[in-house]
Amino acid sequence: MEEKLRQVNSKCKRVVLYGPESSGKTTLAIELSNYYKVDWVPEYAREFLQNIWDTEGRICEPRDILPIAVGQMKSENKYAKNSKSLLICDTNLFETMVYSKYYYGGKCDPILEKYALSNYYDLYLLTDTDIPWEKDDLRDKPNERNESFLIFKNELIQNNIPFVVINGTREERLKKAITYINNII
Repeated sequence: MEEKLRQVNSKCKRVVLYGPESSGKTTLAIELSNYYKVDWVPEYAREFLQNIWDTEGRICEPRDILPIAVGQMKSENKYAKNSKSLLICDTNLFETMVYSKYYYGGKCDPILEKYALSNYYDLYLLTDTDIPWEKDDLRDKPNERNESFLIFKNELIQNNIPFVVINGTREERLKKAITYINNII
């Protein structure tokens, strides 16, 4: 299991979009991918959980967290092997760990936590909740956005992970993200 959660070595810079649900991570990941003409790693949990919703009519449960983490790293590692410059990640194991703690009473599998804290990213872009919440089958906390944002932010602070907050209009978010990414490449 542990090998499946470890990042592969790569010379690319890894940028992760990180934050609560419906905070613009995927939109920004796609826009950054287009701007830099590089790959982006989609959020594996979205596909995995949508399939569970469609086939079983249920939402995420604790037993789903490790398969989500494994699927996310498998996807990230596949893209990282082919990238020589920059990789945009729509999420990462640290976010999966925070979701696990947030939804399941502070609990997270110790193996997931180990790799969530040891895998490295060159830049964390924390997406703010200052954009409208969009409903879908998987999102369920429209009234807890500010609380969620603070939980995500505090986890970064508590774990001494440097980050920048991305907020504003769609155009402002993209411009800010590009400025920060240009500083690392």
